[in-house]
Amino acid sequence: MVTAATERTSRFSKERSLVLWFDEVGIVDVPIVGGKNASLGEMIRQLTKQGVRVPGGFATTAYAYRHFIQAVGLEKQLRELFADLDIEDVQNLQEQGKKARSLILKTPFPRELQEAIASYYHQMCEIYGYDTDVAVRSSATAEDLPDASFAGQQETYLNINGIKDVLEACHKCFASIFTARAISYRHAKNFDHFNVALSVGVQKMVRSDLASSGVMFSIDTETGFKNAALITAAYGLGENIVQGAVNPDEYLVFKPTLKEGFRPIIDKRVGSKEFKLVCDVGGCRITKNERVTLSEQQKFAINDDEILQLAKWACLIEDHYSEVHGKYTPMDIEWAKDGITDELFIVQARPETVQSQKGKNVLRSYHLKLGTGDRGLATGDKSSQLPIPLVRGRAVGEMIGQGKARVILDVQKIELFQPGEVLVTDKTDPDWEPIMKKASAIITNKGGRTCHAAIIAREMGIPAIVGCGNGTDILRTGQEVTVSCAEGEEGRVYSGLLPYEVREVALENLPRTRTKIMMNVGNPEEAFSFSGIPNDGVGLARLEFIIANHIKAHPLALINYDKLEDEEAKAKIAEMTAIYEDKPQYFVDKLAQGVARLAAAFYPNPVIVRMSDFKSNEYANLLGGKQFEPAEENPMIGWRGASRYYDEKYRQGFALECQALKRVRDEMGLTNVIPMIPFCRTPDEGRKVLAEIAKHGLERGKNGLQIYVMCELPSNVIMAEEFAEVFDGFSIGSNDLTQLTLGLDRDSALVAHIFDERNEAVKRMVKMAIETAKKTNRKIGICGQAPSDYPEFAKFLVELGIDSMSLNPDSVLKTLLMVAKVEGV
Repeated sequence: MVTAATERTSRFSKERSLVLWFDEVGIVDVPIVGGKNASLGEMIRQLTKQGVRVPGGFATTAYAYRHFIQAVGLEKQLRELFADLDIEDVQNLQEQGKKARSLILKTPFPRELQEAIASYYHQMCEIYGYDTDVAVRSSATAEDLPDASFAGQQETYLNINGIKDVLEACHKCFASIFTARAISYRHAKNFDHFNVALSVGVQKMVRSDLASSGVMFSIDTETGFKNAALITAAYGLGENIVQGAVNPDEYLVFKPTLKEGFRPIIDKRVGSKEFKLVCDVGGCRITKNERVTLSEQQKFAINDDEILQLAKWACLIEDHYSEVHGKYTPMDIEWAKDGITDELFIVQARPETVQSQKGKNVLRSYHLKLGTGDRGLATGDKSSQLPIPLVRGRAVGEMIGQGKARVILDVQKIELFQPGEVLVTDKTDPDWEPIMKKASAIITNKGGRTCHAAIIAREMGIPAIVGCGNGTDILRTGQEVTVSCAEGEEGRVYSGLLPYEVREVALENLPRTRTKIMMNVGNPEEAFSFSGIPNDGVGLARLEFIIANHIKAHPLALINYDKLEDEEAKAKIAEMTAIYEDKPQYFVDKLAQGVARLAAAFYPNPVIVRMSDFKSNEYANLLGGKQFEPAEENPMIGWRGASRYYDEKYRQGFALECQALKRVRDEMGLTNVIPMIPFCRTPDEGRKVLAEIAKHGLERGKNGLQIYVMCELPSNVIMAEEFAEVFDGFSIGSNDLTQLTLGLDRDSALVAHIFDERNEAVKRMVKMAIETAKKTNRKIGICGQAPSDYPEFAKFLVELGIDSMSLNPDSVLKTLLMVAKVEGV
């Protein structure tokens, strides 16, 4: 690290200096060295001692920039030029910007500025070696503010070495203050062009071209969930991620238990990472994109220890800036790994400017309206009513947009774009921003959640789908499309202008009830969004959703992979598990990540996770499943739930479920997870299941572990006292309890008219179960459909004194208000 002179620069002399070392400046010096450089100085001075590595360097000052444009009469010429600027005319904007940049580039730096930059660069060379390589970055005095990022508006030059090239790069950075995108952005944010000055940071280059780099946020970028750090990673220099040229790996880390010393990586996704930006021949003066081998693409770009190290730094940086600003300040951070030293570095940090600015008192959700149902953030899975998407990718923004598609592959043709159209392109960079703000939605073939298109779409409040791969091939200019980012993490493009609605719910002054109001949540990708709805936790998290949609393979097919008879299923499993030599570990990893994401979203409130409750015909439909499942006449009341777990024919599969839950609780620290056993016919069967679970390190009572049982069979009600000796709590499953009390098959249309949870026989069973649970001092709730569908049934439960009701997310608020009324709150 470059250290400053022993005698610190005074405030006055700072403001009149041409160049300053990073460790001479801090966050209060944004007017002097711009947001980026001030932040680098702040981290070097305040966070290096806590282990955060930041490459050293120096910055030219705002005074140096103003001295340059005023000393040679540039400001007068620029003002005259901008008198004819029409920000809405793309061609005029580009022409005036080009003329402004040309004026600056044709005007030499004053000698004193050249000498100052040369002197500081030579001092860096004394420390790092002759002609040391540096990154030269623009840093505007109006950038990296809490409500305006100015990300990518000015230029950055990497792998620069030698004083001649350093001076040239600094000159180009000065000129880049008048790129069309920067002019347009300043206008949109109401900044005067001549009140903004430019500082240039010259920073020791991190050789990530030999390793990897990426972007991370200390907040979930789509939902605003505060407790997760999102990290993206790809091979080579970081420009590919920022520009959206590659689809990077994504990792999510849960911050609260990370700070307690656990290893809570709650999600890992392998990106395609087809290319890496590396140094070309000739001392790294030129960069090039190299194709990444398929085997490298299938690997993660960084290991778990590095993921956790970056997440810890994200927490330290966020905590420090929150303290400095006197309010919660989530951060947008760029990192790089040096391929020579194998060390990680932070190369930029700025406040996140989208989620941090949103109001928290209104819950807004978008919903497609189709037939008698809809689908969105507050509904169940009714996707069968939706048409097949034309294109899929990563959703950005949790909104819905629609209009006529406009396919543009060349930024030189952006003048063809019309306001309100859907922009479809390969990728974007800041040169596209003049039209992005006019789009109703954005679709790109490339990029991840931290690419340029995603960042700008969020900031402008526009839905976007990135990394779809084939959008420009499938979609046509003039085609009417609906772009939905309201169905979880997968964004979908539908043909036509589908009807949708926006719902807003005020979250102020909601009552607190004695009865706990919980939610039924199956899809981990929707968990962060659902956690924004007032709740007391999750009363039912179904493992079946994760297994069917994320794992897709039968657990025994993974355990017995080499013995699989279905060659087609074996090939699909091989493709899905390509990075796994140990196939069962794929099941454990995916299940642990799905459960962890659910548990993290609602932490520290309880998340009751029902162990797998597929019926044998449903298990058979998983990849490779037919080989391991019997053909039953009536699977609904056959080999399901508890009876499978201790059976020799399935106990190996159940062991994988137990291993996943143990990892979530013990390694990730998410002890709010409560396993629940379904379809447990007798207390003795319950004891067998607990013994099986204990074999895998999940012992009831240890590390606060509670285990619940579904109360869904008449035997669970009749022998509730005996079941209470085995389990810590009950959850009434009203669907199966109704079916088995009335003696009907709920899948049969012939007797569907009889199925009704409000039947007096069912209500008596529910009443008996609640009374016995109270008598035996056991918690009891309900997770079935009835209270979501029938307000009068919910009222009945409250009057009986039930401890909790778990509802579909779209029923939570109306049921909460009803419960409050019944309770007199």
